[in-house]
Amino acid sequence: MVLRHSSRNSKKNNMKKIGIIFLSSAVIIIQGFSQETSAESKISEQKKAVADTSEITKVVIGDNKLVFEDGNEALSVRIGNRGLTILESLEGKGPKLDFQNYRNRDEYRQDESDNPDDERESRRRRFKGHWAGIELGFNNYLTNDNSLVLPDDINFMSLHSGKAMNFNLNFSQLSMGLTRRIGLVTGLGLNWNNYRFDGNNNIQKGTDGVVEILDPGAPLKKSKVTTLYFNIPVLLEIQLPTDHNHLNIAAGPIGAVKLMSYSKMIYEDGDKVRSDGDFSLNLLRYGATARIGYENFQIYGTYFMTPLFKTGKSPGGVDLFPFEIGIAFTID
Repeated sequence: MVLRHSSRNSKKNNMKKIGIIFLSSAVIIIQGFSQETSAESKISEQKKAVADTSEITKVVIGDNKLVFEDGNEALSVRIGNRGLTILESLEGKGPKLDFQNYRNRDEYRQDESDNPDDERESRRRRFKGHWAGIELGFNNYLTNDNSLVLPDDINFMSLHSGKAMNFNLNFSQLSMGLTRRIGLVTGLGLNWNNYRFDGNNNIQKGTDGVVEILDPGAPLKKSKVTTLYFNIPVLLEIQLPTDHNHLNIAAGPIGAVKLMSYSKMIYEDGDKVRSDGDFSLNLLRYGATARIGYENFQIYGTYFMTPLFKTGKSPGGVDLFPFEIGIAFTID
């Protein structure tokens, strides 16, 4: 018979842990943002232009991020690589609005720059990686011999591969360009893993913390263990131009810290049992991640070299190494 159990102390510790990590992350993000804002403010002050003898007023904010140009015949507004020109006079024939794409023009100007140092610095500033966004995929784990087939004595750890899924929310990104199309990318993300069991069982922390099978005592409709990790990657990204867009390839190490974990069982009659616990899962883990994509669509894969469970606590003494494969949609 299975009893639903909860621990207030465990929940408080989890909440404290989450609070400390997010507070630290917020400080890092705010510091980085303030530094970037300060740098861009200096650039803005250097690049602002006022009316000249031809009575054309032009104001540039940031690295061509926002441009206003007011002449005798037209008003031009540019945001990033896109712009719009509005004719002052609406009389006569011909288009009154003209949409602009400045991407190729900027790259041409950079290629023709007379100052190599200014050219390199401009290209580094323009580099933007692909990390921030959402990811959805499947997760599983491998044994020491890189096999998906588990030994018979721990067959209860077998997963329903089609329903063992993960969801990642990458909410912060920092890009550091080495050149216009090569740079380092890091950021912050949350990683949810659902390990959906294939058998009519779940797991529990047994004697001396060793993970063992949990018999639910009745038929189950669904049984899983869910983990939440806080991810920090360091990626080297290369962007290959294709027409007006880019093919991007990135790879590098990734580290993570566990924020919470719980098990959940849903019986055939609809009853639900959720149990919070650490299940002898490793608090810290590290691995390697890689992705390839076209513009904002990516295919990613991550393999963790740290076993899922603590040393000596894994079921049957078999280390299990988690991995993920899925698709990502990034935000510029």
